[in-house]
Amino acid sequence: MRCPRCRKGDMFLSKNAYVPLTMKNILDMHDTCPVCKQRFHLEVGFWYGTGYVSYAVCIGLSLLSFLLWWGILGFSIQDNSVFYWLGADIFLLIILQPWIMRLGRSIYIRFFVRYDENYENTKPTQFS
Repeated sequence: MRCPRCRKGDMFLSKNAYVPLTMKNILDMHDTCPVCKQRFHLEVGFWYGTGYVSYAVCIGLSLLSFLLWWGILGFSIQDNSVFYWLGADIFLLIILQPWIMRLGRSIYIRFFVRYDENYENTKPTQFS
């Protein structure tokens, strides 16, 4: 996932969310963008809002998996197919959790830091 300002520098220390398989290292980020020097930690507690973004991504993925399951296998009152889908959806969300957490941060910072075509000649976005 790339810097929202220059779209060239990496936000996270590891490009693959699944390589640092310890949960404490999944969200390790650069302090600033290696290319344009945009700070990623804009203020204290900035990343608390990413929980809402990650929740919305999870709801979207669950809705998509529900529609795919319904379209391919269908649901019936006579069997437990809803519970099978629920188990598959929970498994999907657990497997995708590192990627969802990173995506939530990437989407959230884009609300506050805009793309700047002329990033070489302008100062990075500053808060507090």
